[in-house]
Amino acid sequence: MKITGTVVFQHLFGGFWSIIGSDGRKFRPVNMPPEISKEGLSVEVEAQQAQETVSIFMWGTPIVIQIYKKS
Repeated sequence: MKITGTVVFQHLFGGFWSIIGSDGRKFRPVNMPPEISKEGLSVEVEAQQAQETVSIFMWGTPIVIQIYKKS
């Protein structure tokens, strides 16, 4: 899937990086690259849904980022 959105640090459960899609959907990358882990950064990513079965984070759709770029 292709996602265009904004990087946001969520201060829940000890904190984690997320991407809020331009359509309002919430995504939680399980492999957030350090290069784009910056609050407020606009990004475009290609990702697939992560196959998590158990997680302490009950927020957003877990994704695995395959390709990314700053926009």
